[in-house]
Amino acid sequence: MMMLGEPLSRLRIDRRGAAAAEMALVAPLLAGLMLGSFELGKYYLDEHVVAKAVRDGARYAARQNFSTMPCGGTPTADTQIKNLVRYNNVGGTGSPRLTYWNSSSTITVAITCDNSGTYTGIYTGLTGGARRVTVSAAVPYTGLFGLVGFDALSLNARSQAAVMGI
Repeated sequence: MMMLGEPLSRLRIDRRGAAAAEMALVAPLLAGLMLGSFELGKYYLDEHVVAKAVRDGARYAARQNFSTMPCGGTPTADTQIKNLVRYNNVGGTGSPRLTYWNSSSTITVAITCDNSGTYTGIYTGLTGGARRVTVSAAVPYTGLFGLVGFDALSLNARSQAAVMGI
């Protein structure tokens, strides 16, 4: 007659299938880490794209004529600047830099003037003083996998440049 403890002791020392059980426990954690790293990488890439776009827009605006960049007002080339930021061309044609960048209303262009000093060179006799353009964007982020929390983020960038009036 077989004793009751014998099958239990054999079951206790049997190690077959242990790796499968451990993998079943660890697989969801590994999948979460993998998907999270993809999502985080996409977020940083998209943030870099927006930062570069805003920097390009500020550089373009800095090379506009002084008459098109009035102190404290809206630049005449406002639409062109926003198109360059969003589409990478002044005509606003083609696809946006980010597929989900749906609106140019997320881009702002502001001009400030500094007349606190005496300026020479290209700023001599300029009404309002030296001009500085600030281009900024706040693009709502659309996640890669729609993971909880990532879709509530926004891609923010800001760049300034001195208007040279060239």
